[in-house]
Amino acid sequence: MYKSKMKGFKELMKVEDALKLLFENMIPPKIESEEIYVEESIGKISYEDIISQVDIPPFNRSAVDGYAVISSDTVGASITNPISLKIVGEIKAGDNPENIKSINKGEAVIIYTGAPLPKGSDAVVMAEDATYKGDLVEINKAVAPYQNVSKIGEDFSKGKIIVKKNTIIKPWHIGAIVSAGIKKIIVQKPLNVAILSTGNEIAEPNEDSKGKIINSTKPLLKSMIMSFGCKPIDFGTVNDDIETIKEKIELASKVSDLIITTGGTSVGNYDLVTDAILKINGSKILFNGVRMRPGKPTSGAVINGKPIIMLSGFPVAAVSAFYAFIFPTINFMRNTNEEIEPKIKGKITRRVANIAGVKTYLRVKVRKEKNEIYVDPLAVTASGVLSTLTEANGLLIIPENVEGYDEDDEVEVMLI
Repeated sequence: MYKSKMKGFKELMKVEDALKLLFENMIPPKIESEEIYVEESIGKISYEDIISQVDIPPFNRSAVDGYAVISSDTVGASITNPISLKIVGEIKAGDNPENIKSINKGEAVIIYTGAPLPKGSDAVVMAEDATYKGDLVEINKAVAPYQNVSKIGEDFSKGKIIVKKNTIIKPWHIGAIVSAGIKKIIVQKPLNVAILSTGNEIAEPNEDSKGKIINSTKPLLKSMIMSFGCKPIDFGTVNDDIETIKEKIELASKVSDLIITTGGTSVGNYDLVTDAILKINGSKILFNGVRMRPGKPTSGAVINGKPIIMLSGFPVAAVSAFYAFIFPTINFMRNTNEEIEPKIKGKITRRVANIAGVKTYLRVKVRKEKNEIYVDPLAVTASGVLSTLTEANGLLIIPENVEGYDEDDEVEVMLI
């Protein structure tokens, strides 16, 4: 029997208000830890402050190739008035500081970049500012104390924090940690993120897809989940059946920290995810539809404090909602230190209108032409057109109170 009409969204909520409501009603999971090798920690979250147990560098070392000297010996030195010093040795990078003899006034040592300074010296004259003459070197330019020297503890002193707790580990963090002689660190165990797709029309990539649509949204979201250091748990694709959806979500709630569903959240007769969730004990629908495009069907709920974010089945709408809801939720759950999103300003190349009261996530292509940065709008609608994602390298987020932009207006784009 057919229903006489489709359901509609009763009330659309602002993105910020919906996210706030989700945070207020969810119970963040207890974050567990694990010890891993530093070189395996890219994208992981530091569980505790990572502290240097040594001074880096561990000794004063030369920052240039040249001559280690006592700076006071070079006062007044110039090309027209060179000061001669006696060469008493040579020091290379890797030489043991304990085996290096000290120098006295009037003496200098040939030294190479990274080599430890001899005791008694406090500066290095660059090779191009001196003239080597057998057992002597003529200094043509005076140096100040510790000029051209990397001082002990200049990078990190013993006891200083290298990486703060709850920081996403980046390649440069790994370099700094390893330089301190640290081999293993304590990181957060990845959050488990369950992902379930719904829809009679959806087929998994390995299934017969005749008359159906291959599910590209779930693999896309799984990849994004992994890129943010979480572990996706694939709950497959189910037909539009309330009891089947309910069973899958109940199971997902027992083995995951966050549940994502795709499809089944719009206004059609067969959009059953919210109805299925309401049949689960301890469930609460927080919002059903938000003022954003694409991604208006995005909805949120909790089951005994565990968050569920329901996304459109269309890939572009799901990606927009990922940046608007899932990424902030993951960071909230992990208590991750907030990172500044990479943004760039440029001239928009054609007029773009916005709907009053709606937050728009516009896919754009940012390009450089001569000395100008241009922003090419790709599409506002077309939530299922993947080509607008493959061509895009940025999102232009248009706030609810902005009517749009005219051609050549300067806009700020979030790079993706």
